[in-house]
Amino acid sequence: MSPAAAEPLTPERILETTEEVLRRFGPTKATVVDVARALGVSHGSVYRHFPSKAALREAVTDRWLAKSVVVLEEITSDPGASAESKLEAWLESLFAAKRHKAGDDPELFATYTVLLSEHSGVVDAHLTELTDQLSRIIAEGVAAGSLAAEDVPATARAVFHATGRFHDPQYAADWVSPTILTEFEAVTALLIRGLRA
Repeated sequence: MSPAAAEPLTPERILETTEEVLRRFGPTKATVVDVARALGVSHGSVYRHFPSKAALREAVTDRWLAKSVVVLEEITSDPGASAESKLEAWLESLFAAKRHKAGDDPELFATYTVLLSEHSGVVDAHLTELTDQLSRIIAEGVAAGSLAAEDVPATARAVFHATGRFHDPQYAADWVSPTILTEFEAVTALLIRGLRA
């Protein structure tokens, strides 16, 4: 038995190993057998935790997306910040997280871009969570009288779509532009000015 196989096989350990396998082989070539081999177990052991390759890939995608949501939720829930400052910080944090992932681990980012396009259910839930956070921030601003929005959910979706160039993976190539931060700041300032009551 390999040292890796001596450790308990948990869903988290499988997901961590799957990330490494995806990084090494890419989403089209990586298999459950590759994951099992890296773990030192049979592929049947992996299937006991994840019933299919699709379920495993979906879980990896969900895990990856959830990491950025934690920081964004902390910003959303901050009781000491104004809605306007939360909105600015939230947009900055989302953009920074996406740039960080694309720049620091381009192979895995490319893998996740493929996975995101394949698993719309996971992506849809993630996008819903993000726009719900924006809705909460905007609603808080409306209640405080600092922001104006007649339809808060529609406004949140509009803000999300208006800033898409700074968080949608299809624009990742733009994120290394020397002017991207200036462009981001201009769009963010325009949106916040437009939302002020």
